[in-house]
Amino acid sequence: MKPVVALVGRPNVGKSTLFNRLTQTRDAIVADFAGLTRDRHYGNGRLGKHEFIVIDTGGFEPDAGSGIYKEMAKQTRQAVAEADVVIFVVDAREGLSAQDHDIANELRRLGKPCVLAANKAEGMHDGTKLVDFYELGFGDVHGVSAAHGQGMRDLVELALEPLNLPDPDDETDEDDANKPIKLAVAGRPNVGKSTLINTWLGEERLVAFDMPGTTRDAISVPFERNGQHFELIDTAGLRRKGKVFEAIEKFSVVKTLQAIESANVVLLLLDATQGVTDQDAHIAGYILESGRAVVIAINKWDAVDSYQREQIQRQIETRLPFLKFAALHFISAIKRQGLGPVWQAIAQAHKSATRKMSTPVLTRLLLEAVQFQAPKRGGMFRPKLRYAHQGGMNPPVIIIHGNSLEHVTEAYKRFLEGRFRKEFDLVGTPLRIQFKSSANPFADKDD
Repeated sequence: MKPVVALVGRPNVGKSTLFNRLTQTRDAIVADFAGLTRDRHYGNGRLGKHEFIVIDTGGFEPDAGSGIYKEMAKQTRQAVAEADVVIFVVDAREGLSAQDHDIANELRRLGKPCVLAANKAEGMHDGTKLVDFYELGFGDVHGVSAAHGQGMRDLVELALEPLNLPDPDDETDEDDANKPIKLAVAGRPNVGKSTLINTWLGEERLVAFDMPGTTRDAISVPFERNGQHFELIDTAGLRRKGKVFEAIEKFSVVKTLQAIESANVVLLLLDATQGVTDQDAHIAGYILESGRAVVIAINKWDAVDSYQREQIQRQIETRLPFLKFAALHFISAIKRQGLGPVWQAIAQAHKSATRKMSTPVLTRLLLEAVQFQAPKRGGMFRPKLRYAHQGGMNPPVIIIHGNSLEHVTEAYKRFLEGRFRKEFDLVGTPLRIQFKSSANPFADKDD
């Protein structure tokens, strides 16, 4: 699973800027459901071949006694608990503060590996202004500038070093035919994920409790259906029986994101009584970003009237248009209604995600598409699409070679995707198309 890096520090030291720099985006998955303040953001970071999850936290005041600052401190402690390593961010311009000492003491108490980053250190070549930060007791002080990108690679390498991550190229997979299909059930708290898995299993293997966020760890359960082996992953992470229920910390966004990453197929479960929320859209976006095959199931369909049913179908069309390739099913987990077609859709999505596509067929489809509709000219040149081959599975990746392919429009890319999907019957999986342009010896001439 992806390692988790938490950014912690007092207000206004540049944690969010550092978050945006590490994730190369301003998008974030926000834990915004009942009982949680909206101050913990999640995103994907990458260093070379290694990917990791980054958590951005609010300003940390460990001794806050009440109000919003107490809630923010609680959220920061939860982020540290979820993390494998902490980057403690301080302000190199303002220097060491008493609050930095308080945070340092709290981080030592929490006991997670910690790297000290002095942000806003651009132009501080001699490092003399960073000496005071050694008082915090975290070893070397690493001067960085999140705004300018200075020192980012060294900082992340130091943060990931104690985790001893394996080289992705050294990881070998078993024969796919003998591997169970990893099926993650994802969705907001209290949409019926545990109830659905319990219904599939025919027993109370997971605790189903009428309260959002019953547990925090993702649990994997082996399951066999019609000779096919599965690993069912409940991404709410239901706590095993006998455990004491805690407060809202039981729901872990990190565990959900990691479970989605490790799955082959994700069943996105929505609540018909609640409609499609912002959190549903965030989770759906993460599923798409991770490239996982997906099936959408609307649970509690028996509990809504015809008007509500029409409304939620419209919401799916308007709020989740990027998942239009996914099969949509209406179910009642508690009444065991509509579950058979869901399994068929899961099998179809997995088959599509792992489809092998031969180079001759891909190239033939590409040339036929160009003959039917040529790409638009970009400036002086028209893109020339020459041949295509498969570049990966789960999700399927098609690599197209040619000249001036940087001018291929998004509309034409969607046109090609539609033809590839139809030919190979790709349902329930994202399809990624990549373009690789060759050097054009006639680049100074019109075609």
